[in-house]
Amino acid sequence: MITLYGKPLSGHVHRVRLVLSLLKLDYQFEIVSAFTLELRMMNPLAQVPILKDGDFVLTDSNAIMVYLVKQYGADSSYLPDTPSDAAHVQRWLSIAAGELRQGPAAARMVSLFHKAGEPANAIERAHALFAIMDAHLAQQPFLATAFPTLADFACYAYTARAPEGGVDLQPYPNIQSWLKRLEALSNFFPMPWADDLKTG
Repeated sequence: MITLYGKPLSGHVHRVRLVLSLLKLDYQFEIVSAFTLELRMMNPLAQVPILKDGDFVLTDSNAIMVYLVKQYGADSSYLPDTPSDAAHVQRWLSIAAGELRQGPAAARMVSLFHKAGEPANAIERAHALFAIMDAHLAQQPFLATAFPTLADFACYAYTARAPEGGVDLQPYPNIQSWLKRLEALSNFFPMPWADDLKTG
């Protein structure tokens, strides 16, 4: 039995839930409101997501996505084997952990959760990244390759919900088209809007 520990509004958690859904894997979702001793034993960094698959425990959203595809999605194209495609996927996973986290994700953290210590220029960073992404997506339908991969799943949530951080997506038509292509995938799992959870 797979158990995923996380928070519904976390983009890092969403990318894992998205892969679980695309791979049609059954799992139990445990909402983390506070880090217990048990959770800290699984992840001393006190961060979500945490995946427990039987006796196997893994943290870090990008690492979890890789594990899930290697373990359960060998017949998928989400983690390609060719050197160039694999390298392009890794490049965007790094961008998801760097520029995306320090830009749109940081702006959203401040706006929704009033989190201190985020970059003061997070919105400017977001627009700088989105300008690059939009130009890139004018040349190909998905970030790393001509087909959807973990690169897209890692970058989806914080891009799609960038408006929650005050980052307008209207100037980026190619990003908007890319988001729609991902949302049209079979078994796509949507990222909730914060207002929907508050009212729901």
